[in-house]
Amino acid sequence: MKNAIDFLKEAKAELKKVTWPTRKETISSTYLVLVMTIVASAYLGLVDSVLAWVMKRVL
Repeated sequence: MKNAIDFLKEAKAELKKVTWPTRKETISSTYLVLVMTIVASAYLGLVDSVLAWVMKRVL
């Protein structure tokens, strides 16, 4: 039990050292993730469509 209490105390101390992002940074990062997700999805969808078309032509 002592180990668990020590762990929680150390975790709390470490959390006080964390530099949390500002609201503006968080929103900016969220938009970047959304845009990159959309771009990656569009790219993978295009590649999938092209490969499906090629496979239909081959078979």
